[in-house]
Amino acid sequence: MDSLTLFCTGALLAGGLYWFVCILGPAEQKGKRAVDLSGGSISAEKVQDNYDKYWSFFRRPKEIETAEKVPDFVDTFYNLVTDIYEWGWGQSFHFSPSLPGKSHRDATRLHEEMAVDLIDVKPGDRILDVGCGVGGPMRAIAAHSRANVVGITINEYQVKRARLHNKKAGLDSLCEVVCGNFLEMPFPENSFDGAYSIEATCHAPKLEEVYAEIFRVLKPGSLYVSYEWVTTDKYKGDDAEHVEVIQGIERGDALPGLRSYVDIAETARKVGFEVVKERDLAKPPAEPWWTRLKMGRIAYWRNHILVTVLAAIGVAPKGTVDVHDMLFKTADYLTRGGESGIFTPMHMILCRKPETPKSS
Repeated sequence: MDSLTLFCTGALLAGGLYWFVCILGPAEQKGKRAVDLSGGSISAEKVQDNYDKYWSFFRRPKEIETAEKVPDFVDTFYNLVTDIYEWGWGQSFHFSPSLPGKSHRDATRLHEEMAVDLIDVKPGDRILDVGCGVGGPMRAIAAHSRANVVGITINEYQVKRARLHNKKAGLDSLCEVVCGNFLEMPFPENSFDGAYSIEATCHAPKLEEVYAEIFRVLKPGSLYVSYEWVTTDKYKGDDAEHVEVIQGIERGDALPGLRSYVDIAETARKVGFEVVKERDLAKPPAEPWWTRLKMGRIAYWRNHILVTVLAAIGVAPKGTVDVHDMLFKTADYLTRGGESGIFTPMHMILCRKPETPKSS
């Protein structure tokens, strides 16, 4: 091979690596680069062990149903996936309906703004983001409403990432992030003017427990909106394919168990809420939310090659490849759930805490 060929080959490889890492690496708003992938609060040498620990929960399903086991289970999951989510998806860890002529980023923002519009808050109000992740929705909602948003997440690494992003966005005066369990929130009763959760309460072992906590911290007369992950009326528990899809979603997203859409309003009323509105935001005329997953298959393989290379040379922690592979398989189950109509990630319920408590 002559020197010109060697030079051209080397230049091509160098250019390809630069394209992978520097051009394709950053997530939305330059949130995370491929070379910075980590295991969150887990040390690099323990990522593989924690991935194995995560999967061990599914070999002992009864433990997933035990409330005291779930916080550790969910915390482990988000340590493993937060960087990959942020790198490959962006800072908002949720879905939204596709909007003709709009980018995924714009559709996501509008979906988030709708949540805060539904709870009818005013500039300066104090509202709660239940399960805030790295704060993508929080920042969009604070910028849109000028309300003071307090987010809570169980994952310490996500708290650090959210605070960093809040400061970069110039929104740290409006956005506060607290590390805590949303089943036992460190807030006094009647202290928020509104609350929302976007695809977050699905991690609760019992929905009643998290709804009761939200009810407790809301001021009387305030509104709460949630976008819930549920099985729909098309789901059949005796259909083996349906069961496979739902279990695949549960395993790949740290869910103690998906609930049926019929349970949501009933649970809200049980803890004292008045149900104002309930609707599946994924139903027509909404455009399919899962198209983003299907369109991302080429990006997945591109990213998987990069993650494999980075793990092989020691830049990314051992175990990152397994986590990335798990998320790709989960994306397939989510797509199948959306296409068949048996699953939705955006069953919206709008509730109000009564002005006066109901007499017993």
